Amino acid sequence: MHGAAGMAGEHKAVSRPPHSERKSGTGSWKRQAMEKDLKGLRIDPERKGRLRKSSAVSWVLALVCLLIGAGAFALFSGYFNQAADSAAKQAASKEPAATEAVDSKEAAGEVLKASGYIVAHHKIQIGSKVMGKVAWIGVEKGDKVRKDQTLVRLDDREYRAQAEQAEAALRAAEARLKELETGNRPEEVHRAEAELASYRADSANAALEWKRLQTLLGSGAIAQQQVDNARSRADMAEAAVRVAEHNLELMRLGPRSEQIASARAEVDRARANLDYARTLLDATVIRSPIDGTVLQRIVEIGEMVTTSFAGEMGAKSAVVSLADLMDLQVELDISQSDFNRLADDQDCVMSPEAYPDRKYRCRIDEIAPEANRQKATIQVKVKILEPDAYLRPEMTANVTFSKETSSAQLGHRQTDRLTADD
Repeated sequence: MHGAAGMAGEHKAVSRPPHSERKSGTGSWKRQAMEKDLKGLRIDPERKGRLRKSSAVSWVLALVCLLIGAGAFALFSGYFNQAADSAAKQAASKEPAATEAVDSKEAAGEVLKASGYIVAHHKIQIGSKVMGKVAWIGVEKGDKVRKDQTLVRLDDREYRAQAEQAEAALRAAEARLKELETGNRPEEVHRAEAELASYRADSANAALEWKRLQTLLGSGAIAQQQVDNARSRADMAEAAVRVAEHNLELMRLGPRSEQIASARAEVDRARANLDYARTLLDATVIRSPIDGTVLQRIVEIGEMVTTSFAGEMGAKSAVVSLADLMDLQVELDISQSDFNRLADDQDCVMSPEAYPDRKYRCRIDEIAPEANRQKATIQVKVKILEPDAYLRPEMTANVTFSKETSSAQLGHRQTDRLTADD
């Protein structure tokens, strides 16, 4: 900086000769200016010594800082190494138990580890047998229900009216059958007898009149037409007598067997219609078929329920989803290259990822009859033998199959095959 300031001062101190002298001594003036510039660029010896001293001091300070840092690093590294050694010694004193567990685990041998999802063995979608509007819902998601517990009620006014109509039709058919089976009342028989007597009297009177007119016709007192009319009335009266006699006989015999059989069939049909109407009425009350837990509440009050699927925005075909959470399985996709390590009814141990410290005994329950070509896997389901409240469907679970169980099961399976071949 001092040199630069000196140069600036020197540059300011330079003065140009007058115009008259420039023309005569232009070359000499330029040389003098260059000499002064070079002199300004030269470094002062005293200033050069000061720069050398400051540079040496900086190097000394840097070296001291480096030595201090190295000492601190050595001190702390020794402390941490000592702490790590003590921790290693303490861990070594406790190591045998864990080592034994690992050794025993290796001795037992794990044939295969697989990850899958817990699923309900039987998941039920509760539907409705009739179409109707939801009037009441008695469960929420997660509720535990008992068998035959009422879950949903539909509006039953229409079905109740149909049941009442069927009841009335049955009563009418039963009354008709009873009338036929009982037969005619005595009063009705007496009335038929009285009608027959009346017709007989009319017939006798008509016959007497016809004979009297025939006598008058012989004397020429009346015309032939009057005699013919009297004969016709006598014949009609006689026919009425025969009809009355037949009716009286039917009254005394009672209804025909065919009429009674037809009436009984009408009663049976009316009773069947009533049973059907009552079944539809009872179907408006939807009950649980099992003991289980509500997985999903599908409908709400006021929504329509139908017996067939009508789309997401239309009427619902199911009202509640149920499952027995004490009947659970783990669904696994086993690679085809690992499938030969498993056998039917092979025992295993399951641990859910949510509770890795909990172990559950399980056993192979289902093996898919065909493989999945796209995934190159075979689906295997293991049954959890003793499930509890910690497990939930769709939780991730890890299943471990043991070597001893696999060997035993494979040996049994091969023996069974050889026996079957023999």
